[in-house]
Amino acid sequence: MKLIKKVFKLTMVILVIFLLLVLLIPSRTPQNEGNNSIASIQKVEIGGIEQYIMIRGRDINNPILLFLHGGPGYSQISYARKYQEELEDNFIVVNWDQRGSGMSFSFNIPKETMNREQFIEDGKELIDYLCRKYNKEKIYLVGHSWGSELGLYIIDRYPEKITAFISIGQVVNGIDNEVVSYDYVVEMAQKENNEKALEDLEKIGRPPYKKKVRDRATQRKWLGKYGGVERKVNTLKDIILSSFFSPEYTGIDGLKFALGNKFTADTMWGHNNDLDFMRDLPEVKVPIYFCVGRYDYNTPSILVEHYYNNIIAPKKEIIWFEESAHFPHFEEPEKFAQLAIQIKENNEK
Repeated sequence: MKLIKKVFKLTMVILVIFLLLVLLIPSRTPQNEGNNSIASIQKVEIGGIEQYIMIRGRDINNPILLFLHGGPGYSQISYARKYQEELEDNFIVVNWDQRGSGMSFSFNIPKETMNREQFIEDGKELIDYLCRKYNKEKIYLVGHSWGSELGLYIIDRYPEKITAFISIGQVVNGIDNEVVSYDYVVEMAQKENNEKALEDLEKIGRPPYKKKVRDRATQRKWLGKYGGVERKVNTLKDIILSSFFSPEYTGIDGLKFALGNKFTADTMWGHNNDLDFMRDLPEVKVPIYFCVGRYDYNTPSILVEHYYNNIIAPKKEIIWFEESAHFPHFEEPEKFAQLAIQIKENNEK
């Protein structure tokens, strides 16, 4: 009996030490090999508040590739490295936990700054900082989901700072996006005779949603079940595991991710009901590449294809990811890396 008690006490001590280490060890990112490499997590003042970026690359002479994550609030510093190794051979890869998201969450962020205009200027300020730091004139910009919306506004306002824009899961029209996604889930639920799904969907009604956060979350739950969000990855699992086991996030950072995700949802979901890029942005001044998951109904591919067919750009291309839904850069990372490298090589010719 005494032995059992001793083992139990020892187990509890080890568990407490482990939890303290998870919570208190500062975040870091593993070093890259080479005298000219970079691997760091940095705190930078952007838009008057502290925000965090992860910078990784094997040669600082390579061009900058800046990722704008989705959500808003779905930051990716914690797990992005596992999908970006090949990119680091060819770019200075920058992941940014945006205002109010992940490591950049703080209770001191004024709610009134959580708006499209502020994020555009935050993005511009970060681009200027990176160009100064690494002696570049321009960067390559990647925007995913909400980040694709933000990215289009940035390239429209500051085209001189962008070599090319890689759009992933492009948001095209705020209301149409939700309607097409909703109708798809209803159709799938009817085929399966899923009474619970149909009951939930009938209750929230067809978009625009009355309760923007709760109703959208309900629809996305069923969309996830029917493969319209992820098919080959589980990014939420990535985030949870990386909050405990990756060096990039501590346990506190994982908590900040959860708090920031709710904060950004409460302040920004439904902000883009007025968005219509077909109407408001029919032309861009930089090359644009649309990466489209064949099964994407989070930002429906049918709307992206329609926008691609109509947008005017110096160069444009649509690239279909046949095994992916809303996260093709993570679901098919090798294909995405080869695309980015090809874009870079074409630009250098």
